[in-house]
Amino acid sequence: MHLCYLACQATLPGSSTRRVDAYEHDQMVENLSAAFEARGGRVTAVSWDDAAADWAQFDAVMIGTTWDYYDRLDEFLAVLLKIEAKTRLYNSRALVEWNCHKRYLKDLAKRGVPTIPTLWADKATPEVIASAFEQFGCDTLVAKRQVGAGGDGQHRIKRGEAVPDMPYPMKIQPFMSNILKEGEISFIFIGGQYVFALLKTAVEGEYRIQSCYGGKEQVVTPSSDDIAAASAALSALDEVPLYARVDMLRGEDGGLMLMELELIEPFLYPVQGPELGAKVFEALQNLPYRSSRV
Repeated sequence: MHLCYLACQATLPGSSTRRVDAYEHDQMVENLSAAFEARGGRVTAVSWDDAAADWAQFDAVMIGTTWDYYDRLDEFLAVLLKIEAKTRLYNSRALVEWNCHKRYLKDLAKRGVPTIPTLWADKATPEVIASAFEQFGCDTLVAKRQVGAGGDGQHRIKRGEAVPDMPYPMKIQPFMSNILKEGEISFIFIGGQYVFALLKTAVEGEYRIQSCYGGKEQVVTPSSDDIAAASAALSALDEVPLYARVDMLRGEDGGLMLMELELIEPFLYPVQGPELGAKVFEALQNLPYRSSRV
């Protein structure tokens, strides 16, 4: 089994523009490589926009640290189409195309998955933000790009503050204070099976929980009800993904609400879940493949 781990120029070692959080790429590749080599396989990291890449040489391609895809979305999706014409792609292009736009949350809400109330805006003008404050009856909002990742272009806005310029279509939500009290719980699934969970918390004075903003994470043992809630969100999909990170936040009623269902390029925390690579190898042997190819 020769696996291609799909990256980008900004996460590959040796890049002159390497991201500050690219060590997460190194952790993923190290974990996967150790597991695959122990089972007679190997892993090669390739930038998704490498025009010289021979996708046919790989038994499968796993989308990994492609952390610039959302600013080059059409190009990225076109490359995924080329990959699927040559080998197995995980997750499938169809799933990626659906998941790359945050409006997928509307689909999941219709399927009964608890989600955070959201106002969708093509342009988050001051008038739209004022309307959101009234609609949600809150004093703090969070505005996020409808196509984006890693907190890029995200804003927390308090009532009465100046509204920043937001040049992208945005999703606007009431700020959920429990992100500061308990934190965000991330459930890691491989081949549709729950593997482990983490609690991610923000540093003092910050609300974003990503590592590039100083966020911290620790392994936790969720209750059976919490695991069931994450599993139910994943079960709402039409296909079983190779990997998924289900990010959830506890509501005022004690139940979990879906923040994001990460199916494209989520970091899967291999240090906290060292069994991750072995689970991926096993899933690749057993998971039915569903291609977007016509």
